[in-house]
Amino acid sequence: MKKLIFRRFSLDITNFFLLAILSTGLIVWIIQAVNYLDFVSEDGHSLKVYFMYSILSLPKIIGKLTIFVFFISVFFIIAKYEDKNEIIVFWTSGIKKIDFINNLFKVSILILFFQLLFNLFLIPKSQDLARSFLRNSEIDFFPSLIKSKKFIDTVSDLTLFIDNKDNNSGEFKNIYIQDNLNKKKTQIVLAKSGLLGKKNDNIYLILYSGKILNIDSKKTSIVNFKKTEFNLSKFSTKSILFPKIQEQKTTNLLQCLNSYYKYNKTYNTKLFRCEEKIIDSVSKEMYRRLITPIYILVVALIASLLIIKSKNDFNYSKYKLITFLAGISLIIFSEISIEFLSKNFLNNLILIISPLIFTFVIYFILKSKSKFINS
Repeated sequence: MKKLIFRRFSLDITNFFLLAILSTGLIVWIIQAVNYLDFVSEDGHSLKVYFMYSILSLPKIIGKLTIFVFFISVFFIIAKYEDKNEIIVFWTSGIKKIDFINNLFKVSILILFFQLLFNLFLIPKSQDLARSFLRNSEIDFFPSLIKSKKFIDTVSDLTLFIDNKDNNSGEFKNIYIQDNLNKKKTQIVLAKSGLLGKKNDNIYLILYSGKILNIDSKKTSIVNFKKTEFNLSKFSTKSILFPKIQEQKTTNLLQCLNSYYKYNKTYNTKLFRCEEKIIDSVSKEMYRRLITPIYILVVALIASLLIIKSKNDFNYSKYKLITFLAGISLIIFSEISIEFLSKNFLNNLILIISPLIFTFVIYFILKSKSKFINS
């Protein structure tokens, strides 16, 4: 009987949690996907890159929402059981309040396990994979990016201006191109007209009747032409292509911290350079992946404080509100605590063990209160 009751309670929490995390995650994902339209409208990537990058951002969104949604799920289900007098079934079946708390604690450990899997492996992998689509992407949408009387600087080291564009023929009039070859050398191309063309999977501007100005620190040369081709595919997008710290493998970050603190050395891979200037950022990222999820245990115990009082108590509504605000406050603290990390070992140690201290203290309070309340 007890197993059946606990199973139903656990399933109610799990089902509500899954429904809530998927629905809220989808809403946030849609809003964020709209913001990613800049990859097409401003950075010139294809729709395929946009969709893949957007879809691969979903694990990160779910990971961000997990603690909050889990707290809401546990709080809502316990409050619902209390309001409908279903919580009494536990006590009349001989279930002690501490057993109820222990069962809920097991559920929260399971959620914690999945959150760690997300943080340590799935989220970094999905983010790195999303970045790889940008790294391997060509600038496919030049035709839609080029607009009349507007300077186009979508790609690095290139500025393009078109005075007029014939939408029927696709012909451009009065073209200005500035190609920053390097810090000391610049090439400026002026043409009366031009067309976009494609050859060997490369995008070209076919230019007619113009001049090429080669400018460097020592001299300037001018070349007239009747027809020339300007390769646009050689330019890369201004999107950040190099993997960010949050996109790095957990093993890389751990190796970075180990090399720096234990051997005072740098740790480098093809796409990751561990230097002193990024150690703080690496430490914060590892704290976010490993320590922050432990607050799942804390908020679950805070929500279970609702069983201490009955809805028939005079100040139950006030107690319920305070419990809810306490849970939200802990969630906020779990996020902002990352910013308190420093090079002070004692300070960092306190932050790292804080969720464990909170867990122990709240569990002790619940256990003590349970002894004095008739079940």
